Amino acid sequence: MKRRVFLAATLPVVLTACGADNIWASDEAVRDARYVSATPTSITLFTVIGIPRGEGGHSALMFNGSQRVIYDPAGSWSHPRIPERRDVLYGITDNFKNFYIDYHARKTYWVAEDTILVPREVADLAIRRAEANGSANKSFCAIESGNVLSGVPGFETVPRGFSPLKLREWFLRQPGVVSKRHYDGDPANNHDVLLRQKDGTIGGYRR
Repeated sequence: MKRRVFLAATLPVVLTACGADNIWASDEAVRDARYVSATPTSITLFTVIGIPRGEGGHSALMFNGSQRVIYDPAGSWSHPRIPERRDVLYGITDNFKNFYIDYHARKTYWVAEDTILVPREVADLAIRRAEANGSANKSFCAIESGNVLSGVPGFETVPRGFSPLKLREWFLRQPGVVSKRHYDGDPANNHDVLLRQKDGTIGGYRR
């Protein structure tokens, strides 16, 4: 698709099943990127699911507490304005959240967004656990997501296996979960954020 070609020409953003890193952004970058959402505090599980076979390709978590971050264990999505520390991505505004989802949703994958409302202190504990967890090894996205959640009140029984699908199945059984599905090319879910990069600028992704 054209929007993928534009992206490849302008941004260092890559989708793989799972890949490790040890990136460590500066204190200043993390501080400046901090974003506080007005939406209710929550924990969200993103699951990238294959089309048409339904295999699980990737797991990631978004924590909306005193700030909003994405924990992307062994993921390789990146953006020049998003500082990263060992798989924790800071500064997740609505635009960047949409960018993250829209990039992963493609002809061969759709993205499940499953959210549970939690008190702010619970979301903040999850953020601290993600920050302390360190970079995930390749293919350990579901395991490390489970490891982070296992120490969070209400999530103690989370599975810690390799399967993103089993992690999602457990998540969906929890009280109060609200789910959304994101498909490539679906007008209801297409955020039209990637085309803004075709001229080589990053102005479409302001905080």
